[in-house]
Amino acid sequence: MSKYIHFTEEEKSRARQTDIAQLLRSRGEKLKRSGSEYEWRDGGQKVTIRGNVWFHQYERVGGDAIDFVQKFFEKSYPEAVEFLLGGCGGTLITSPPVQKGSKPFELPPKNHNMRRVFAYLLNRRGIDADVLQAFVRRGLIYESSDYHNAVFVGYDTNGAARHVHKRGTGSESQYKRNAAGSLPEFSFHWFGNSENIYLFEAPIDLLSFISMHKVNWKNHSYAASCSVSDRVLFQCLEDNPNIRKVFLCFDSDSPGQSAARSIAEKLKEQNIDFEILVPTAKDWNEDLLSQSESEAEACQVLQF
Repeated sequence: MSKYIHFTEEEKSRARQTDIAQLLRSRGEKLKRSGSEYEWRDGGQKVTIRGNVWFHQYERVGGDAIDFVQKFFEKSYPEAVEFLLGGCGGTLITSPPVQKGSKPFELPPKNHNMRRVFAYLLNRRGIDADVLQAFVRRGLIYESSDYHNAVFVGYDTNGAARHVHKRGTGSESQYKRNAAGSLPEFSFHWFGNSENIYLFEAPIDLLSFISMHKVNWKNHSYAASCSVSDRVLFQCLEDNPNIRKVFLCFDSDSPGQSAARSIAEKLKEQNIDFEILVPTAKDWNEDLLSQSESEAEACQVLQF
């Protein structure tokens, strides 16, 4: 249990403003300069750092110095603030580096039912029930028993689980994270028999797109990078030599389209046919929900 420590607003602000690059160097970590930023590796994944802020390029999450210590040094909020203040007016402690052990990959415990996940995906996200059931039957989606998260599982070609993406289902939850030890090349995907594969940023966008394009959808292949990475795409291409065309279906915002263009360049260099599909709204789930609202309005008009 976290211990209670009272901090003044000034102390919390000072901890929050800690230079993260300086903190890491003081603990023997290596960083690479990239323009006005630094790059640090969380295992094999890149984290960009600028002053007191950071961003995990694979998990698409970030924050300030306190958030950094909580996530990467596995400390509670009061422990993180105390750590950054160092108990001596904000001076960083330069004791021998703490060795971070990497957590082994494991599946979250499975709940005995999926009531919360079904309510979240069907009612709040508008996912088609038949589409969702198809993924559930393949063991690709379930509800965790600890936090009742929606769990999206990725398997390798031998049927072993290699990747987990977790999404909070609470009414106010913004939680989304890949489980420790997940291999990005095996993130959430579905293999069909056609020559087409569709690549998305998130599992919910993947499910939303299929919900809007249900005709013969099981024939095609789909993958969610759970970031803006291309590793799962090229793994899918390696595992499925029948695939001839890639549809890049990232968000319409700047990071999404920048990633789509970058991946498109790689595909062009390898003479792989591709097409970029852009949602009308920010992402495919917003498009799905907008479509559902329009259909509901049309029904109301007809009834009138």
